[in-house]
Amino acid sequence: MPKSSAITWYFGSFLFESRMSSDRSRFDGDNNGACCCWQHCLPDCIARTTFDSSFHLPKASLSLAVPANSIPHNFSQIRAMTVTSLNLEHSRDSTVNGLSNGTGNTETVSNAGSNWSDPGPAAFDFRSDVTTRPTPAMLESLISLQGAGLGDDVFREDETTNNLESFVAELTGFPAALLVMSGTMGNQLSIRTHLQGPPHSVVADSRSHIFGWEAGGLASLSGAFAIPVTPSNKHHLTLSDIKSHAITSTDIHACPTRLICLENTLAGTILPLSSAASISTWARSQSPPINLHLDGARLWEAVSATASSEKNDSKDALIAGLKAYCAHFDSVSLCFSKGLGAPIGSIIIGSHAFVDRARHIRKGLGGGLRQAALITAPARVAVEQTFLGGMLRASHERATEVAAMWTQRGGRLAKETETNMVWLDLEGVGLGADGEEGGKGGKNKSLVEMALERGVRVMGGRLVVHYQISPLALSRLALLFDDIFTRRTPSTSPSSVPNGIKTEAEKLLAAEVE
Repeated sequence: MPKSSAITWYFGSFLFESRMSSDRSRFDGDNNGACCCWQHCLPDCIARTTFDSSFHLPKASLSLAVPANSIPHNFSQIRAMTVTSLNLEHSRDSTVNGLSNGTGNTETVSNAGSNWSDPGPAAFDFRSDVTTRPTPAMLESLISLQGAGLGDDVFREDETTNNLESFVAELTGFPAALLVMSGTMGNQLSIRTHLQGPPHSVVADSRSHIFGWEAGGLASLSGAFAIPVTPSNKHHLTLSDIKSHAITSTDIHACPTRLICLENTLAGTILPLSSAASISTWARSQSPPINLHLDGARLWEAVSATASSEKNDSKDALIAGLKAYCAHFDSVSLCFSKGLGAPIGSIIIGSHAFVDRARHIRKGLGGGLRQAALITAPARVAVEQTFLGGMLRASHERATEVAAMWTQRGGRLAKETETNMVWLDLEGVGLGADGEEGGKGGKNKSLVEMALERGVRVMGGRLVVHYQISPLALSRLALLFDDIFTRRTPSTSPSSVPNGIKTEAEKLLAAEVE
């Protein structure tokens, strides 16, 4: 017989207990005289959320706050209830989605949330903000499509997609917008749309995604000569950098610059609005004018951080900040699936003429979609809830906390923490830039392995904090930092931890257990 786990639910004076077998093949329930829907609905919710899409733990108990006169009778009502506490219990050897608990102790998460869905392993994943999971509201938006219908976007008959494009265009101050599958597609499609024919060159930051991480699309898709520029200030491109590299000569031996590509944020750092404005003014004054494209995959982060620094992150302030940046560019690509948490999709914005031409080229690249609402419905929710709802601010605050945890132990940062990325100087603590100690293939454990033992995922010295990262993940990260600075494994006695460091890590864990 498979081992069963018990979950007890208290709803006012109502008690429900469900037992679920570990192979998820059967359920037993006692409803103490309540309506029959409890027997079917609650175990189903337990299977789909607590066990399937959440922690995959052998034992868990939850307490929920439910008004005495509002007993839920369906999945949507149950999912909307407030979770007041969530207790997880698993041993040192147990793993969750490949992650160790990292402590060997019972872990308690208080105020787990106001819905049934949980980010699961994304809550402990610092590799990138693309690891986020769709929220309940995003999933609900897909269910609501049953009433709205699914149109064909190639025929421009999908109302949900048309509405999203109009919504984002208005939000950014552009006349038109076009859905694309990814940020890379958005960038390369924009570049191909701007460049009417060779010879043409494109100026871009040497560290940018467009130059180094898009499979050479500048050359292979647009036949463009790339001019990579390293910022003289080591932070962002300035007008001086652009003017010293852009080719404005009419000499037939030269390849004239027809496009400048900037990125915001780049490696988590913000392109100042003043720099964007000065570059834009100069580019538009050239004859012929040089177009500007912004890779704004994480522009949401820059706008949110700027608004927070000005102590005004209201919805109106966020919209104003977004429009202020976009006003200096001829096209912008925005990503829905990174920090905003949508499952897929990006969008490009520009003039009507730009979008009409981009739509034609998109079709030739295989980017035309049929039932696109399956992408655009969750994307709309992501923009409204995560960005306009002000949720990115918390991820920036946690990134600042992570940076402080590192520097307080004596570590140095490779870059300043301005938004949701923390760059650790690993070489300064005896690790290679890739997190390997003693070189690849060495006998010592890599940073990735050490992190997995502490129950978190990392990828080198870049830590990305998204809004689904849990407070418990920061506690585990503190222990990982202890391991790095003392070169101990989780099984080593904590007595080897220097004074002050152990106390802080224990304090973080204690805060979670209380």
